[in-house]
Amino acid sequence: MIDIHFGPQICGDLTSAASREWLVPDGLGGYAMGTVGGLRTRRYHGLLVVPGETPASRQVGLVSLDPAVTLPSGARVRLGAHEWASGDVDPRGFELLERFDLVDGLPRWRWRIGAVVIERELAMLPGRSCVAVVHRLVAGGPVRLELSAACTWRDAHGERRADGPIPQVEAVADGAVVEGAYRLAGPGWAPEGQWWLGVHHREEANRGLHPDEDLWYAGRFSGELERPGDTVSVRAWAGRLDEEPPPATEIVATARRRNRQVVAAAKPTDDVAATLALAADAFVVRTNHAAVDVVAGYPWFGAWSRDTMISYEGLFLCTGRADEGRELLRAYAATLSEGMLANTADTGRVEYNTVDGTLWFLHAVSRHVSVTGDTDLGDELLPALRTVIDAHVAGTRYGIRVDPTDGLLTQGAAGTALTWMDARVYGVPVTPRTGKPVEVNALWINGLAGLAELTELAGQSADELWRHHGQATASFRERFPTPTGWLHDVLDAPAPAYPLGGAALHDDDALRPNQLLAWSLPYAPMEPDEATLRRIADGLLTPLGPRSLVPDATEFVGRHRGGPADRDGGYHQGTVWPWLLGPYVDAARRGKMSVDDVFVGIEAHLMEYGIGSVSETADGLAPHTATGCPFQAWSVAELLRVRRKSQ
Repeated sequence: MIDIHFGPQICGDLTSAASREWLVPDGLGGYAMGTVGGLRTRRYHGLLVVPGETPASRQVGLVSLDPAVTLPSGARVRLGAHEWASGDVDPRGFELLERFDLVDGLPRWRWRIGAVVIERELAMLPGRSCVAVVHRLVAGGPVRLELSAACTWRDAHGERRADGPIPQVEAVADGAVVEGAYRLAGPGWAPEGQWWLGVHHREEANRGLHPDEDLWYAGRFSGELERPGDTVSVRAWAGRLDEEPPPATEIVATARRRNRQVVAAAKPTDDVAATLALAADAFVVRTNHAAVDVVAGYPWFGAWSRDTMISYEGLFLCTGRADEGRELLRAYAATLSEGMLANTADTGRVEYNTVDGTLWFLHAVSRHVSVTGDTDLGDELLPALRTVIDAHVAGTRYGIRVDPTDGLLTQGAAGTALTWMDARVYGVPVTPRTGKPVEVNALWINGLAGLAELTELAGQSADELWRHHGQATASFRERFPTPTGWLHDVLDAPAPAYPLGGAALHDDDALRPNQLLAWSLPYAPMEPDEATLRRIADGLLTPLGPRSLVPDATEFVGRHRGGPADRDGGYHQGTVWPWLLGPYVDAARRGKMSVDDVFVGIEAHLMEYGIGSVSETADGLAPHTATGCPFQAWSVAELLRVRRKSQ
């Protein structure tokens, strides 16, 4: 894997250290997460964040373990870091960090206080909501180490305040149980019990959300580090509280060994591919129901079918996880209703509200069979997949139907946004894209061809599927090209002056990246033209991927910043989406264009936001600062997939 480490100038500078985040997943949808400098900048940061019934329904438990070292001289040095509502940052332990490393996906900090060097390692026990934090004396000593446990128990999307109930902390032999939900265990436990008021989260302030909360100082652990190699360790776990996990050092060793196995199974061809393989592992989880699923992004997303299916090839087929992928595809097929794939929303409700998620599912099944040769799965799912085609031809929810006049797929209903560009502001879709979106129809044509091949592999006639495919392809090639050289984004869209269903229709020729799928998919309807692709690249391409809208458009928003309404308003109006680098690279390769230089910026990005991973979004204007989730499934998956194809 790539060597990720930072020295004292990065670690000791608050802005630099606090803008680089690490993630250690538990394999269930929970995690430990924080920053290189140790400062919690988000309400979502914590050492033990526990998944609920769904990965999105997480609870924050153990927030931090603040180290303090008592030197032989008697001086006490605090190594933690907190920002307060007053604007103060205290303590400032990051200023004593001499190095941070991400080793086999696990964070390691090293503080130096003169001759004394103390190291911290952190890991989660794979498959269990359990974190282990190991502190080791590397040099100097003897010293006494205290670890102050700041705790809460709340929804990850909120905050808890001192004007509410005091957290219930029950003492046990080697620590405490907090709110009956999780247990802390370590040496020398001494209960305390007081509020730390006004802990500030700068990233929540930047996102226009309430930035402050109060934490409960439950108590502290302590132990002696007499000689180099001595350790003081703490574990925290949820779930089966009476089932004690292995020793902390063993948990770290187990996690490291597993991460190496994950990387080896992916058979990476270089260090970047190895890093991406481990990054991909964070998103593949076993839920409380033991089902395989995909977390769309950390720290705030749960499972979304569209994201899962776009990510499928990269997360499963490029990492040696086809068996788990098979299990996932079968489970998702069982959710089909009226020809639509369920979109398991972060609310926990099963919803049917995408036009493209189902078509991406067709693509994922087709790719699985093509890559693995698993025709048994194709045969098994074929009847369910045929219901998708039949329902789309006949018409299903939200006006999704095949237009019999041209064979293209149309969609839309009042107040809906059914494509991946689905942001809303105060409940109103920003980009409803009602009509015949370009990528939806590219996916429809791709899905028809893929299903026709699966049908023929099963020894059945695919004549009707090929008929639909031929009509849609001919119409696509005739209708989507614009006089300007690129493709229309939406055909037969309601004219701006008319409401949905009004008499006037128009074809939207906004330069957006959705058209890339018309050249990138395995059964793409168009042959790529180098001049067209270069024009698209000139308008949309950035170091982290394509913009969602060309900068000279009236609606372009160059900074993905501000409160929820500001951010959602610009989400698909110019914001950069790294996952779209996958379709761009595929289209460029099919057009015989060199893409060797395209990966330079995004590979460097692996060291600068969600370290070892790829962000959800970035600003549309230079310098294209990363935004959104620091760790995003489809961003990682698509980069992993298209890099693998080039090697």
